[in-house]
Amino acid sequence: MKLLLKNTRVLNPVQNLNEKNLDILIENGIIAEVGKNLQQDSSDVKVIDLTGKIITPGFIDIHVHLREPGREDEETVETGCNAAANGGFTAVACMPNTEPAIDSAEVVEFIKKQSANHLVDVYPVAAASLGRKGEVLSPMAELKDSGAVAFSDDGVAIKSASLLKRALEYSLMFDLPIIEHCEDDSLAGGVMNESFNSTLLGLPAIPNVAEDLIVMRDILLAEYTGGKVHIAHISSANAVNMVREAKKKGIRITAEVTPHHFTLTDDAVKTYDTNTKMNPPLRTRKDVDAIIEGLKDGTIDCIASDHAPHSIEEKEMEFEYAPNGIIGLETSIGLAFTELLHKKILSLEELVLKYAINPRKVLNINIPLIQKGFKAELTILDPDLVWTVDKTKFLSKSRNTPFDKRLLTGKAIGVINNCKMFFDGKFTSI
Repeated sequence: MKLLLKNTRVLNPVQNLNEKNLDILIENGIIAEVGKNLQQDSSDVKVIDLTGKIITPGFIDIHVHLREPGREDEETVETGCNAAANGGFTAVACMPNTEPAIDSAEVVEFIKKQSANHLVDVYPVAAASLGRKGEVLSPMAELKDSGAVAFSDDGVAIKSASLLKRALEYSLMFDLPIIEHCEDDSLAGGVMNESFNSTLLGLPAIPNVAEDLIVMRDILLAEYTGGKVHIAHISSANAVNMVREAKKKGIRITAEVTPHHFTLTDDAVKTYDTNTKMNPPLRTRKDVDAIIEGLKDGTIDCIASDHAPHSIEEKEMEFEYAPNGIIGLETSIGLAFTELLHKKILSLEELVLKYAINPRKVLNINIPLIQKGFKAELTILDPDLVWTVDKTKFLSKSRNTPFDKRLLTGKAIGVINNCKMFFDGKFTSI
């Protein structure tokens, strides 16, 4: 079947492409033609009118927890990929804190096998240390050869400066990044941000400096080794400023932020809703303002969901005992459009950079081009669609979100990749 996408705006910053009223003809998963007023008379052409919609290179979420192997009750590779497609992503990078951890070629290959026939591409991030225990380096060369695109002990920081130094030195051989969950273990153990609100609520707290110390350590070691460090889910004002200054010095450091960290403050915790419990914790308005400034000036390269599924039973506990994390694949783009695009903080081009272009640069993944002869890997956006989050309609196995019933403006309405399309809530082959 041929697919003809009509009357759409096509946007790809790496091609300097931003043109309205274009048509895209796709045959066997390959872009056959891009132009105006394309006509196809044959009966095997499916035509979709996308007037008022935008087509971009496929978005990628570089911080996702798929839970498989080990916690298939919370999410599987398949259900996570379904959620990604429903959220507007053609690719995800999955983090290594599975059971067992992604610390061997066998686990990497298992994940790739589980995702082999899906629309959504899955790029495994391997553990930096065996079992993520911070004691012995993982077999990094073997993991890279099997398909790992980065290394991380996500869920915790790499335990010691010595091990991080060696990980950075080894990663230089492959030019792959070390992705860091920045939190000093000796200052961890709380359940929310240390602030007026933690005192008011009587909850044990985590200070900002727990994040700042590890960010500073990692910047110094990135400078010393020449290796690449990517700061996951940055959340503190000081951390943003340290990354900004490190970039000015030419240190190879990048950063991502989650939608919940530029949307919510620790005021949300006053409800004691365990869906406001996450790590790093929701911070203060000062931190959120610093994050927004970091997004505007390019200090923060990417937006990633930190999609963290948990069972209903686990989240329906006292706040102190519930696990950290929320799902985010199916709300990420809507929150970014609502909070950043429509509030004129970022332009559409800047959002595409942070969702489609910069994440691939961080992971050394080829950036999809929207031109004849290239694979069709596309996200279809409706920036003005007004919709209400309904967690019961999510394709994820889990429902732990603080954004249920929230009114949003802007949504991904479809994705195309690997000779497949997700559109109107259905997967079809093309």
